[in-house]
Amino acid sequence: MLNPIWLKTFVTLVDTGHFTQTAEKLFMTQPGVSQHINKLEQACGHSLLKREKKSFVITEQGKLVYEYVKKLVLDEQALIEQMNFDNPYSGECTFACSGSVALLLYPKLLKLQAIHPELVISLKAAPNYQILAEVKEGSIDQGIVTDIPNESFFDVKQLGQEPLCLVTPLSIDNKASIKEMLMELGVISHPDVEHYLSLYCSQSNEQELQQLDINSIPVRGFINQISQILQPIAEGIGFTVLPKSAVDSFHNKKYLKIIAPKHSVVETLYLVKKKNRSLPARFKTFNSVIENVW
Repeated sequence: MLNPIWLKTFVTLVDTGHFTQTAEKLFMTQPGVSQHINKLEQACGHSLLKREKKSFVITEQGKLVYEYVKKLVLDEQALIEQMNFDNPYSGECTFACSGSVALLLYPKLLKLQAIHPELVISLKAAPNYQILAEVKEGSIDQGIVTDIPNESFFDVKQLGQEPLCLVTPLSIDNKASIKEMLMELGVISHPDVEHYLSLYCSQSNEQELQQLDINSIPVRGFINQISQILQPIAEGIGFTVLPKSAVDSFHNKKYLKIIAPKHSVVETLYLVKKKNRSLPARFKTFNSVIENVW
């Protein structure tokens, strides 16, 4: 790396066109200026100036060094300006959450983006483990998860709770044993179904469900598109467990039946970012939308 002090001396010399004036401007001696130039030329391996008595002419290699230093100065100024100017309404926000949370949040985030067009919102639907891995490695800025992560690696803020719904076809007769009903229907599986079903069975205060081995339930199908999970159930096929927001957003909700548990079932949502990471000012704007949802 070229010595920045020598580079500064060289640029000042070219700008003033005189060794004595350069020495005065930099509070140096004239021999000191000459020494800096000689050392810079040795480091570059080329003559940067062609000396002619008391004057000089810059060489082609010298012009390249001069332009290089000028660009460095401009880049440094731009960097300082960027660090000093953190616009709360401009820049990219990368974010990940479950598909059901994305259904709930994305329309609200789009309204924010419509107000502030220079905000760029990148939203990804992903399972908990993937969200935490990508937040930890820094490939996304923030995420929403449903399990408390290791606080050694993450800053965690509880956002709120969302009800979980056990959803069956409208035509189902739920007078029978709930366990028998689920075993007969079979589950419509999706990436979060094991988590949701386990949570539902443990919180619902239904003794049959608390004793149910969820791995024994027949699988009637698998869908990883959140907007399509409830479609087979509306057609009379299977059951599933989803957050209430996902059920409410389904276009054929009238063909669904929500089985009310003895005890309400909820999942807790946590906003996470990498431990001790300072996010840009735009995330205060972004998070104001998220935190007002629950």
